[in-house]
Amino acid sequence: MFNGNFCKNFFALLIVFSFSLNQVFAQDEKKLPAINVTNMNGEKVDISTLVGKGNIVVINFWATWCVPCKKELNNISELYDDWKEKYKMEFIAVSIDDSKNTTKVKTTVNGSGWGFTVMLDPNQDLMRALNFQAPPYSLIIDKNGNIVETHAGYVDGDEFLMEEKIKELFSK
Repeated sequence: MFNGNFCKNFFALLIVFSFSLNQVFAQDEKKLPAINVTNMNGEKVDISTLVGKGNIVVINFWATWCVPCKKELNNISELYDDWKEKYKMEFIAVSIDDSKNTTKVKTTVNGSGWGFTVMLDPNQDLMRALNFQAPPYSLIIDKNGNIVETHAGYVDGDEFLMEEKIKELFSK
């Protein structure tokens, strides 16, 4: 019924279509921009180099003046060791406090005993690049470095919704 040329052309067309479709979906993947933040020792770090290394990464934006932010980070801190062990994930808290408040950030972090990485974005360059308005704001980034979910705000229990997404990504 079908001759050899039809089958060759059909499969060639199918391959081209699959590649094109793959390119369309690849463009929808959102990556973290290459923007420098500062670690707690004052060293500049390109935030994009901290993701896409085979681990799930959650980046949470916060500020010392933001009560819901600190509540969220305290609640996540209680769960973080378990998450890190179960899901082989990393959590990075990025303060958007300006440079005048760096000492407040360090005092808050040291006083809270958070076991995760804390970075500083004092000029809010990363915040502007990601185009969100206010903390708390979280990004969940898959093992390949794709931003797969964002969440603005915090109410008690949001950390369990975050864990469900992390668990889903880990099982993939």
